[in-house]
Amino acid sequence: MTSFRLAGVDVPRVGLGSNRLTTAREHVAFIREAVAAGVRHIDTAHLYTGGDSEQAIGEALGGRADGVLVATKGGYRDGEGAPAVLAAQIEQSLRSLRVEAIDLYYLHRVDPQTPLEESLGAIKGYVERGAIRHVGISAVTVEQIERARAIVPIAAVQNSYSLDDREHEDVIDHCERAGIAFVPYFPLRGGGAGVTAAAQRLGVSENTVKLAWLLARSPVLLPIPGTLSIEHLRENLAALELDLGDASQIAG
Repeated sequence: MTSFRLAGVDVPRVGLGSNRLTTAREHVAFIREAVAAGVRHIDTAHLYTGGDSEQAIGEALGGRADGVLVATKGGYRDGEGAPAVLAAQIEQSLRSLRVEAIDLYYLHRVDPQTPLEESLGAIKGYVERGAIRHVGISAVTVEQIERARAIVPIAAVQNSYSLDDREHEDVIDHCERAGIAFVPYFPLRGGGAGVTAAAQRLGVSENTVKLAWLLARSPVLLPIPGTLSIEHLRENLAALELDLGDASQIAG
């Protein structure tokens, strides 16, 4: 399965991370090129490049992202899960992205200073207003996912996961059972002889192999590798069509 219905939009299972994106003209042009190349899931955050990432996406798409899902996040640092702080960040994201409603909004981190229920309650208020369509959470445990689901429906979970970092196997399995998208960040970490051999055998890049391995792990995995290169982007998207055969040989 090469696509997944994420937050009401059918998207290819390889998206685009934008934590290095700025408002430079070539970066704005890159976002447009990425969409033309087939990207339909762009991930950003309030804090990325001091807000430039959201602004660049807003400029590139002009607030009109038909068929393109843009996800953003807020509440990363301690204290930023407070409802008033989150509200200010959401308002800024709406302005920067030039939209009336954010497709998918994540609580970026569970705030040690604010109960999860209060943070998500603030986000839920924007859902009820129609300014956020779907909600996600990031860097969480299974228990936190279930606490979150008691407050608001959860469309996606972002945790780290890669060949080199498999701490959250239980979260992936839980998301698969619940039909929740698992969006791994830092998906290209790791590698080794198995990856190199598969890349040479299949005539693709090692990153293509790593992403294909992730896609084979679970049908709810939607990696978001970051890049500012259209060539690397196309290599990443090539993972959607790659058959690895025995993926266990790659994992080592």
